[in-house]
Amino acid sequence: MSLPIIDTPPSSLDDPSLYINRERSWLEFNRRVLEEALDPSVPVMERLKFLAIYSSNLDEFFMVRVGGLQRKVQAGINRSFGADKLLPRIQLEQIGKIVRQCLNTQYEVKSKEILPALESAGVHIRTQQDLSEAERKFVQEYYRKEVFPVLTPLAVDPGHPFPHLLNKSLNLAVVLQRPKHPDKKIAVVQVPSVLPRFISLPIETGYALLPLETVIRLNMEELFPGMQIDHSTIFRVTRDSEYEIDDEEVEDLLKAIEEEVRKRRRGNAVRLEIEKDGPAEIEQFLTTALHLEQADVYRIPGLIDLTCLFQIYSLPGFANLRDPQHVPQSVTDFTRAANHFAAIRAKDILVHHPYESFNHTVDFIEAAAADERVLAIKQTLYRTSSDSPIVRALQRAADAGKQVTAVIELKARLDEERNILWARELEKSGVHVVFGFVGLKTHCKVALVVRKEEDGIRRYVHLSTGNYNPQTARFYTDLGFFTCNTDFAEDVSALFNYLTGYSELPHWKKLIVAPSRMQDFMIESIDKEAAFQKSGKVGRIRVKINGLLEPAVIKALYRASQAGVKIDIACRGICALRAGIPGVSENIRVISIVDRFLEHSRIFYFGNGGDPQVYIGSADWMDRNLSRRVEVVFPIEQPDLKKRVIDEILAYTMADNVKARELMPDGSYRKVVLKEGETPLRSQSRFMEIADRKAATPPEPEKVEGTKPPSVIRVRKKK
Repeated sequence: MSLPIIDTPPSSLDDPSLYINRERSWLEFNRRVLEEALDPSVPVMERLKFLAIYSSNLDEFFMVRVGGLQRKVQAGINRSFGADKLLPRIQLEQIGKIVRQCLNTQYEVKSKEILPALESAGVHIRTQQDLSEAERKFVQEYYRKEVFPVLTPLAVDPGHPFPHLLNKSLNLAVVLQRPKHPDKKIAVVQVPSVLPRFISLPIETGYALLPLETVIRLNMEELFPGMQIDHSTIFRVTRDSEYEIDDEEVEDLLKAIEEEVRKRRRGNAVRLEIEKDGPAEIEQFLTTALHLEQADVYRIPGLIDLTCLFQIYSLPGFANLRDPQHVPQSVTDFTRAANHFAAIRAKDILVHHPYESFNHTVDFIEAAAADERVLAIKQTLYRTSSDSPIVRALQRAADAGKQVTAVIELKARLDEERNILWARELEKSGVHVVFGFVGLKTHCKVALVVRKEEDGIRRYVHLSTGNYNPQTARFYTDLGFFTCNTDFAEDVSALFNYLTGYSELPHWKKLIVAPSRMQDFMIESIDKEAAFQKSGKVGRIRVKINGLLEPAVIKALYRASQAGVKIDIACRGICALRAGIPGVSENIRVISIVDRFLEHSRIFYFGNGGDPQVYIGSADWMDRNLSRRVEVVFPIEQPDLKKRVIDEILAYTMADNVKARELMPDGSYRKVVLKEGETPLRSQSRFMEIADRKAATPPEPEKVEGTKPPSVIRVRKKK
């Protein structure tokens, strides 16, 4: 479904043809995820994982984006709020076509390539027809002991209304009747999510796995004694999970979010997935009960809900079917120093995750919690892990009498419940918990440690492009920055005062903060490159982000391209900009990298007339980041760190010709094609090699004129 070709530039940069629809662009991103499952050069267990990720992504898309579009159509809204001007009804039609096309591809590669490869390796997914008599007896015994006590059959008749089915729940619609009674009855059985999706059958070597819904089907008579089972159909419901809070009416944000999270479980159905061969009358029964249209129904040619494949991916062993193990390396600036505070006093430190260890961030907070000289810790928490060592460290610090403040974002989408739990836990420990602003999400990643030292109070700062989450830090690419620079420390202190109190916004020395000035700063920086180009100097822009949607920024990039500025953008996800349009964006190149790690860091490079400026931070070029969130972007000024970002991180990212896909003028993406004689370069592999090499070869000690070089402290690597 390509966009129309533009041969001549439109008269205005507001022309809708210059913008790619947000939902279509997101679906193209998820198609790139699916393409990793199609790639035979990817190990088969990793291909399986990408199938599961594709399905998980699609679930969230329907819960958040499709639900919103359906509400607009139902409300009779017949206009678009995006720069592309595509009507909600047309967007839903296009979504249905693209999703169905990709689902066919997903299930075809699963059945024809991935599952046969797993079979050869000893992982067998069994069907009802595959079972031997001995295995059927095993399944029956398992059912009676483990499954039957959990099940609740729900009749549907005039005395029993259609049950409310949980979001993303897997169910069976069972058609049955009493002997000698012609009338058929319908009941619904929910497949328990508290049990594993696959049960493991006894087998000498490898694994034989049977889906839980098949276990239930095989023993359905025991659930309905005295009834004849006509047939059963597996289906799954996805519900609208977006919510809105009236900023002017909220009195207690915590209670308001808790109430909205409870409502989410009962949100309107937005999608029905049903077995491909399920009877038409069952489909009609379900769409009527769930108030859905036929267009909202997706016939699935196999296992419904392929997020269950994560269970298979987590099976132990099969190293030959996976990516080689990656161990994040320690940063020698930390390992060579007496402690974290000494390391940061010596110089600013940049850590590239997951190639370099996130443990340095955890250790920094834990050291602050344990250090008697530390007086206060302040930290933002947007998303963190279920058993977060950082949160535990903040609790210990508060227990020890330190002043501890946590700014927790309750509205972190789909993580609200976890953040509510952490908020209550932290409050019990004496942490000052703040929820930021009702109308703005606090998305910046900032930590501040205040320490009393021999020469007075010193403030240590950590800023990051990613969340304080040790689990996702293993597979998200991010940058963490440590400094005790006074200007940074004063800005971060002012930021926390702004988040927790009533202070006015200061004149920032280092930080670029949204929503107060970030959009203006970005547009001014882009326009400045255009001015340099027009004046005879070289304008240059290189950016690595996750999303590009804000029309004002896109128009600035178009103006810079028209002026002759060369622009390279690595944008992982949504990109509303159309690259390669004659007279508008022919100087803009956009790539997207989908690989074993999720690209998550945000980097902004402006040539600045020969004196390059480099910024990193938490914000994408999307309206939500620039206008509706508290975000922080900050400069990298230390020469060695700036050189590393420009010549290593940005350079190898933009030069990727193995996993990069380039945005075409018609809105599609195609894999970068190797030129004749060109060496393959996979950026993530190169970053792993760099981290391993740095860890294996500690840097030479700095030579200071007039002094003897200090002895090198060599750190023995743990075996």
